[in-house]
Amino acid sequence: MKNTNSLNKAKSRVGIALVLSFTLGLAPFFPEPHLWGKLKWIAGGGEGMEFLDYFDLVLHASPWVFLIFEVIKLIRK
Repeated sequence: MKNTNSLNKAKSRVGIALVLSFTLGLAPFFPEPHLWGKLKWIAGGGEGMEFLDYFDLVLHASPWVFLIFEVIKLIRK
């Protein structure tokens, strides 16, 4: 019973991480997801990026990092 409860909690956390990733992680959605734009900017050399741009990247990437962490924890169970 305890193992099933633990697995359900882990699945719930992955669900929360998915919602966060697809909402906060990608917002604003138009004309392109914000995180995608920041990653393209960095891949292009990051010319003109300031501290606030890097901070913004960290904020938009954190739900994705949380999702990856939770999925790894679920797989290990």
